[in-house]
Amino acid sequence: MSRQLFGTDGIRGVAGQYPLDPETVFAFGRALGEWAGARAKVLIGMDTRESGPELASLVAAGLARAGVGYEMPGVLPTPGVAWLTKHGDYKAGLMISASHNPFGDNGLKLFSHSGYKLPDSEELELERRILALREEPAEKADTTIPQAGGAYADFLASTFPYRLDGWRMVIDGGNGAASYHAPELLTRLGAEVISLHCTPNGRNINFDCGALHTDDMREAVVAHGANLGVSFDGDADRAMFACSSGRAIDGDDVLLMCGSDLDERGLLPGRAVVATVMSNLGLELALRRRGIELVRTAVGDKYVLEEMVRRGAVIGGEQSGHVIFHRQATTGDGILTLLRVLEVLVRKGESLDELAGELTVLPQNLVNVRFGRKRPIDELETVQAAIRECETEFGAAGRVLVRFSGTEPLARVMVEGTENNRVGYHAQRIAAAIQEELAR
Repeated sequence: MSRQLFGTDGIRGVAGQYPLDPETVFAFGRALGEWAGARAKVLIGMDTRESGPELASLVAAGLARAGVGYEMPGVLPTPGVAWLTKHGDYKAGLMISASHNPFGDNGLKLFSHSGYKLPDSEELELERRILALREEPAEKADTTIPQAGGAYADFLASTFPYRLDGWRMVIDGGNGAASYHAPELLTRLGAEVISLHCTPNGRNINFDCGALHTDDMREAVVAHGANLGVSFDGDADRAMFACSSGRAIDGDDVLLMCGSDLDERGLLPGRAVVATVMSNLGLELALRRRGIELVRTAVGDKYVLEEMVRRGAVIGGEQSGHVIFHRQATTGDGILTLLRVLEVLVRKGESLDELAGELTVLPQNLVNVRFGRKRPIDELETVQAAIRECETEFGAAGRVLVRFSGTEPLARVMVEGTENNRVGYHAQRIAAAIQEELAR
């Protein structure tokens, strides 16, 4: 059976429309309740989208129909839901969020009591039950969404052994789940915080801000003479940085800095860092010079984590800013990533500009192509011809990756090589071929 509801990161779509229509979401709650078992309890957290409370009430009603209890701690980062689920009396945790997507989108992301996302096989079983139940009329529960508690913040603070007195930093909350938590925590640790986009109104989440739009943050770092800046996405499971110079720092830089630091301290089992096929070839070469292996997986922090667990690796992540520190977390955590970067800077007494200087990024061009009708990439003849042409020209000095997004109707093209103009040429040529083929 092919998957109809669950993608690479839970169920995602436009709030109010299938698969996030009332009937399907209520059925999701019932199916989750049956899976959890009578008298179990489920944690329900959410980001700042205006559709979150209604989706939560539908899920809660479904859980109640199945005899399952629930608790709603309020607005929390996705990793906060995962941490609380693992350390509380919950059979499962649900995060209602569409991460970096616009406010009209939303999603349902599940964690088991272990704090890990459900495996594909269990998601498929849930999906079968949801589809069987969705013909029944939807119900809503009367719910109150409180302010989030401080247990997750206390955990984060406990992982950081220093004070940040004298540090100045810019925090861009993306008008999402980090908007309160990140500035409060950094202020608590002694830092002077300049807050940007930390006033969510339900509709401004990710709007020209956050991890996908870092220009405001980078400009503010320079304008305020800050030590660094950080931008979070809507559910705060990823973080993108800026040096004091305003230079952008992404997940690849973090993997190199933190992975190398762990290796120097003898804390990198197997001397391996896990990343996806999207990580820049420059990261692989920089780690190799240090004797560290870069292990690549399919795109998605879920697959990074699976490989980390299989190998016993302690750090892995994505260029997009999802970084998993497995000794402390079971999922990507933007605020925890910020603390780990700060820990390296404080311990070494160096600036982010200095520590991030080792990574030489090879030219990489990313093109997104929106499509109407999906067909397997290997069946698109003109696309395959354009890919072969690129691979023949670059040989071992470049890479080509073409894939479909697991969360949006987009084909993603990535071309990497040593000459920027040829990288751009081939990326646009492949993207044009995809657009032509999928328009037929």
